[in-house]
Amino acid sequence: MSELDRLIAEGNRAETSGDPAAACVLYRRAVELAPTSARAHLNLGIGLEATGDDDGAGQAYQRALALEPDNPYASYNLGKLLYTRGAYSDAEQRLTDALAARPDFPEARVVRGYARRSLGKWREAIADLVAGLAARPDDAAARATLAQARLSQAAEDHQAGRHAAAESGYREILTADAENADALHLLGVLMQELGRLAEARDCYRRLLAFSPQRAETHYNLGLVERELGQWEAAIAALSRALELEPGLADAHYALGHALHEVDRMEEALACYERALALKPDFVEARWSAVMGQLPAIYEAEGEPSRRRERFAGELERLEQWFAAAPSAQGEAAVGADQPFPLAYQEQDNRELLARYGALCARLMSQWRERAGRPGARATRARSKPRLAFVSSYFRNHSVWNSHLKGWLQQIDRGRFQVFAFDVGRGEDAATAFARAHVDGYEAGPKGLPAWVEAIERVEPDAIIYPEVGMDPMTIRLASLRLAPLQAASWGHPETTGLPTMDYYLSAADLEPAEADAYYTEKLVRLPNLGCYFERSSAAAAALPAQLAGVDEPLLVCAGVPFKYLPGHDGMLAEIARRLGKCRLVFFTHGNRALSERLSARLRQAFSARGVDYGRHVEFLPWQSGGGFQAVLRASSAYLDTVGFSGFNTALRAVESGLPIVTREGRFMRGRLASGILRRMGLQSLVAPTEEAYVDLAVSLAQDRARRASIVAAMEAARARLYEDIEAVRGLEALLTR
Repeated sequence: MSELDRLIAEGNRAETSGDPAAACVLYRRAVELAPTSARAHLNLGIGLEATGDDDGAGQAYQRALALEPDNPYASYNLGKLLYTRGAYSDAEQRLTDALAARPDFPEARVVRGYARRSLGKWREAIADLVAGLAARPDDAAARATLAQARLSQAAEDHQAGRHAAAESGYREILTADAENADALHLLGVLMQELGRLAEARDCYRRLLAFSPQRAETHYNLGLVERELGQWEAAIAALSRALELEPGLADAHYALGHALHEVDRMEEALACYERALALKPDFVEARWSAVMGQLPAIYEAEGEPSRRRERFAGELERLEQWFAAAPSAQGEAAVGADQPFPLAYQEQDNRELLARYGALCARLMSQWRERAGRPGARATRARSKPRLAFVSSYFRNHSVWNSHLKGWLQQIDRGRFQVFAFDVGRGEDAATAFARAHVDGYEAGPKGLPAWVEAIERVEPDAIIYPEVGMDPMTIRLASLRLAPLQAASWGHPETTGLPTMDYYLSAADLEPAEADAYYTEKLVRLPNLGCYFERSSAAAAALPAQLAGVDEPLLVCAGVPFKYLPGHDGMLAEIARRLGKCRLVFFTHGNRALSERLSARLRQAFSARGVDYGRHVEFLPWQSGGGFQAVLRASSAYLDTVGFSGFNTALRAVESGLPIVTREGRFMRGRLASGILRRMGLQSLVAPTEEAYVDLAVSLAQDRARRASIVAAMEAARARLYEDIEAVRGLEALLTR
């Protein structure tokens, strides 16, 4: 053994025994003996690094490389040293040199992975760490760094909208580490954004099972539960988030929303106030505190008027606040809540909704200016005008059944190009039908700027919103001028109040003579019922068990809970009192709390008239198409809701041969069933007063012969209601003009 080899070997033994200082003495002697030996300089650098002399170590590695540029070990050690000192780019280069000289160098691969992760080169870092771990599978630090790199890459993909790549990255991390809290949380966020709410909920629940103190995760879980309609679960999750972090203004606001959904109005308003106390410029909370003045279920007969007055006063204060805060980003508030319950009051809402619509349009116009987006272009000369439908209801829903399906199916595609913008979530057979009947179909999820860009890219000549007033994104888009001609229709049967809306597409059979005065838009009475409605294809199922064997008249009360106002409760109680033997059949709403509140109020009205509520009222579970049809066919009459009528339900009743009892309302929304009946020549079923309504219901329940006569007349005339192409041609004529 040469003297050089002996000195280096003794130095290695000193290092191994834990005495790097002694090793350095031996390595220095080796360098003095052989100053041109790269190996001697390399070992000295290793020894000096072990003693904490990083500067000396770096100089030694540099000398080794000056003598032997392709020495992979010198490049590796210098690269590793540079990495520990934060010189990530230089480290990456030295480690690349090491791997060029020795490709099968897993240690260099791993450390280069570390450096690349620090440089934000996530994909390159992942590749290096995977390769290094293939040779060193027990390297826990490398495995942890790989997980961090994958998480960072997935998060970057997530932020950039590369959703599939982000999901794959998160799931790959969780395959290796099922309790990676960050990956579980971010995967939940991604699923939430994509509308895959059940999967988002699963992620959050899994995370909270082993990390229950995460306020943000409880908050996100609450948002998901709310979107899934699990109101009590949402309230519990959001309350827990606030126990952990009371200063979360967003959680106070979200809790207010959840409480609002179950009609706990005063608690909801208190939550909005707490959110505003924490964040005074919280425009969504300020907005919801105004819209929250209108409950879904009213407790007493005078309450609708009192609530209406409160809403009007709060709306005025909101207008003043936004006027004094022109820089407030009000577009975030538009659609957060809407004055939807106003439509269920049988009053002229034009003035209130005009103020509301003007505010929405002003705030969205300010957003457009801040975003630097131009206004709508002028109409272009085209052989086929471009017609766009914007809705969140390209799925099985009353808006789809009454409006969208017939229009998409029957509009003359030889004359118009048709585009659909689906701003909702979820798909079903109706969605597939819609895709097959348009020239272009755009679906979400998207934010406001992306939706505006998507619509403007198509350059529609006209946009039809089948409803405005129920969906948040729809009202934001409808408040902008995105086409030369814009029209709303009666998926939500009330004026929009928006100055950006040119026409309101209603129907000749549904509107009173003076109806023009009730709309801010120009009212268009399309022919007949104004829509192309198909017969139901649902086959009747078995009668629900609660009704099996019931030998007395069944009177169907199929309205959603908020269609029943306190002033009309007495009518139902009086019908039950006069009949003695009968059953009023309601259906429990998906938001069970609303049905429970309605039930409690009805119980009081029945009790006040000495009528046994439990004997006469039955709340069934919400029924599928076939189950609902079975109930209709077994019943004696359908009792239409007063003031806000049923359209889809009335048509299903006609199909089932079930007589309808209705009282014609002042406004179109209260004339949907009466319009259907008048079209069939069955005016005798349209009661002029509420007293006459009670008389008619009692007569139909008691008089089998009269019922049979009406059913025969319905069967003879009902063809007039369905597949009405004249209504579609009327729409085409309007668009052509």
